[in-house]
Amino acid sequence: MSCRKRCDMIEPDESKLSIVRQCELVGVSRSSFYFQNKGESLLNLKLMRLIDEQFLATPFYGSRQMVRWLRRQGHGVSRKRVRRLMGTMGLVPIYQAPKTSRGNPAHKIYPYLLRGKTIARPNQVWCADITYIPMRHGFLYLVAIMDWHSRKVLAWRLSNTMDASFCVEALQEVLATYGTPQIINTDQGSQLTGFEWTDTVKNCGAKISMDGKGRWMDNVFIERLWRSLKYECVYLHALETGRQARAGIGDWIEFYNTQRPHSTFFGRTPDEAYNGLDIQTAKPAVA
Repeated sequence: MSCRKRCDMIEPDESKLSIVRQCELVGVSRSSFYFQNKGESLLNLKLMRLIDEQFLATPFYGSRQMVRWLRRQGHGVSRKRVRRLMGTMGLVPIYQAPKTSRGNPAHKIYPYLLRGKTIARPNQVWCADITYIPMRHGFLYLVAIMDWHSRKVLAWRLSNTMDASFCVEALQEVLATYGTPQIINTDQGSQLTGFEWTDTVKNCGAKISMDGKGRWMDNVFIERLWRSLKYECVYLHALETGRQARAGIGDWIEFYNTQRPHSTFFGRTPDEAYNGLDIQTAKPAVA
């Protein structure tokens, strides 16, 4: 296990074990832990929060437009800084090639298989994506895997890096729990085009589908999930630690799956839709 992953296991707010003792138990130095969690300055974190909120409203804003918007809010920032922060957050306007992490030329890009396809039952198509989660003193990345038909979140993981391993762990969990879908759709970010991810998909027998460049609408249902999660959970709470983020996001996803009614299913929840909804009474999803 890498030093970075071992650092992720340390909980700063743990009352029974000191950070020094936790570092000893996972086999890292205290300096390594603090280096891993140094993060951005408070000003940059504030700017990232503002950028993230505005980007939900205007996903076509590139760094130039975002600079203009920030300056109108009273923040005298340079385009270089905004471009770097947007890159760190994985935010790219819809008319540009995705750079959630830059595509690797060694990674194969697969065609989009869902255009015009009627998706009328659970486990026919799953989709996956990564988003940025702002916190009071830092940020995390969240990956989620969703059933396209029912909108149920099947698995999710948080990480403080954009390493592909946390995405693959979520995929392995969902395959072990729910079986294999016909198709798994993602964007073209390098975590989801890399060999570790694509080999896992191919080995389970599912087909690989990838969004067209810059076409966020190709994965629209999970984009709507991010918007709801951030407005209903992340932005309402000052998340301090990874433990708080996991608990808060976990509670919201449980609420979303089991209690939040969905208009597509005439007020039924994603859980109810996944677990035996009569598809004749629902509106089939057409990609």
